[in-house]
Amino acid sequence: MTQTAPSARAAGFSREQRRALTVLGVSQALGGAGMAAGITVGALLAQDLLGSTSLTGLPAALYTIGAALGAAALGRVCQRFGRRPGLALGNGVAALGSAGVVAGAAARWPALLLAALFVYGAGTVTGLLARYTGADLAPPERRGRAAGIVLFAMTLGAVAGPNLIGPTGAVAHSLGIPRLAGPFLLAVAAYAAAAVVLLVWLRPDPLLLARPGEPREPEPCGPGPRGPVLRVPGVITGATVLVTAQLVMIAVMTMTPVHMTGHGQGTQAVGLVIALHVGAMFLPSPLSGLLTDRIGGRRVAAVAGAVLPAAGLAAALAPPASVTLLAGALVLLGVGWNLALLGGTALITDAAPAGNRAAVQGMADVGMSVAGATGGMVSGLVMGGSGYPVLATAAGALALAVIPAVALTGTRRRPRKGPSAHEGASA
Repeated sequence: MTQTAPSARAAGFSREQRRALTVLGVSQALGGAGMAAGITVGALLAQDLLGSTSLTGLPAALYTIGAALGAAALGRVCQRFGRRPGLALGNGVAALGSAGVVAGAAARWPALLLAALFVYGAGTVTGLLARYTGADLAPPERRGRAAGIVLFAMTLGAVAGPNLIGPTGAVAHSLGIPRLAGPFLLAVAAYAAAAVVLLVWLRPDPLLLARPGEPREPEPCGPGPRGPVLRVPGVITGATVLVTAQLVMIAVMTMTPVHMTGHGQGTQAVGLVIALHVGAMFLPSPLSGLLTDRIGGRRVAAVAGAVLPAAGLAAALAPPASVTLLAGALVLLGVGWNLALLGGTALITDAAPAGNRAAVQGMADVGMSVAGATGGMVSGLVMGGSGYPVLATAAGALALAVIPAVALTGTRRRPRKGPSAHEGASA
């Protein structure tokens, strides 16, 4: 939170925007700690309970499938009722799912564990959806920076979470719960606190406050974005960038803890590598947002399409015994994902009609979550059949083939309206 308000003031945001960014910053820091639990120990818990390396991608698949449904549902809740109830509901669901994971691990009941991971995933998507809230009150030329500030706020909790595996594991052990479930105990408290912060202090609602000042297009018939809205070029391009980057990142990240522990690394080393990776996912957000405002979402996404393959190759070539080289590869992976996220977000936000923006944003994140589920499931199968180097190399090749090609595809541009126009906004 201490970084959020000064950044907002420096960027020249209004008083209402600064207040919203501060509240979002607190909730994001809390939610980041909860999100780190699933990233760090989800696959290891599944390996422990299921006894199979090939199925260790199942938790990531389940909580990202849950995230897909959560993104669609929360996008519609936000569209109808505002950001405050939607984001608070998402964090509450994540707290409930975290409690279910702890119960499933304590009972050594795989079915309960997997069902709870699904619910957990439906809530964890809230942290990413919040980036759109940050941009609600920002002028077009500052939307990237606003979204970047919100994502940056997740860094504190997201980096601290994996490094608390030892202490939270000790607490869990003292309660008669498996040590690996310890981070999910932290997630219960963190997500519940985030829900309270949003519900009580996110006033006035950023989305509802922004609407009167925006040109409002007719509301579509039916419950969500359909037809022409989803065929807007900028929405398609941005969604494709998000989907590809998420698939690549989840595939490599999910199997890295399994790869490391399979070669004798301890959970503290795993926690350090994942903490650095998660930090790289969110820490560069203000800079990525500023870059997006300056050169446009298409070009930032194209840069991501070069960074992600480099990360995959670095992970494939890193010796399993080298925590330093694996950490470097995972940091690069996080940076590439961050660039793709901010670039794709800018394209979608600029292209989506104002009257239906929240629902369109939610549906874009549905695709992102489905891609993560696919990456989580396929990564376990590839890992079990061909090994981690093949997995990392293939993931990087996918990013190289798709993201630059899509991001640099020329389409119609919006006419410039002075310095606030984004280059490539509708590409």
